[in-house]
Amino acid sequence: MTSSTDPAERPHRRIRSYVQRSSRLGPRLQGHWDRFAPTYLVPIEHEEASMSIASGAALDPSALFGRVAPLVLEIGSGRGEMIAHGAEQRPERDHLACEVYTPGVAGILGRVGRAELTNVRLVHADATALLEYVLPAGSLDELWVFFPDPWHKSRHHKRRLINDEFASLAARVLKPGGIWRIATDWPDYADQVDRVLTASQDFDGGRTDRFDLRPLTRFEQKAHAEGRGVADFAAVRR
Repeated sequence: MTSSTDPAERPHRRIRSYVQRSSRLGPRLQGHWDRFAPTYLVPIEHEEASMSIASGAALDPSALFGRVAPLVLEIGSGRGEMIAHGAEQRPERDHLACEVYTPGVAGILGRVGRAELTNVRLVHADATALLEYVLPAGSLDELWVFFPDPWHKSRHHKRRLINDEFASLAARVLKPGGIWRIATDWPDYADQVDRVLTASQDFDGGRTDRFDLRPLTRFEQKAHAEGRGVADFAAVRR
C-alpha cells in the first residue's frame, strides 16, 4: 500500500543514535521482565515497529511516582548500574531510566526489582521524544548521559546523540539551575561535547571532575584498560 502523503509534508525523522538489535530474551531476562515490568516499566505507546514514542504521548512525573520530588533522567542506562546506585544513594529523588535495547531493559528491571527500589521507573523507547514532547518542560533536576555510543568512525559521527539539536531538547526539560551531566571515554567525542556546550545559549559549564556518584562500571574499567581516559562534563541550565 502506498501513502498519499506528499513527501514534503511528512514529519522530519532524526538520524538515529542507535541501531535496532535483537529483542529476544533468554529465560533469566524473561523472568526479570515477567516479574518486574508491571511495577517498573512505564506503559507507553510506540509508533508501529519503532522505538519512537507515538505523537501525543505525555508523562506526569508526580503521577508516575506517586509523589512530588526532584527528578533525574538517565538516557542509555545500559545495565542499570548508575540508575540503581543513584536511586539507592538518593532516595529523596525520583529516577527515570530510558533504554532502547530490550535485553538491557530486562537487565535493569532485574537489578532495580531485586533491590526493591521504589524511586525508579523505566521507559523502553527512543529518548529524543521524551525530551521533545513527552516530559513536561522544566520537569528535570538532572539529566545524565554517560558513555553514549561513540560512533567513532568519521562517517558515523552524524549519529552521535549529543549535538546542537539535542542540547536544545535538554534545555527544554531541565529546570533553571538543573544539571546536565555527561561522560565519554572517546577524546574526539569529548571535543564535540565541548563545542556543543560552548555554542549553547542555554547552558553554563564544561569539563569537570568525575561525578562522585557514578560507580566504576566494567565498561569504564575496560576503557581505562585500553588506555582511554574519561572526560566528565557538568552544565547548568541558565
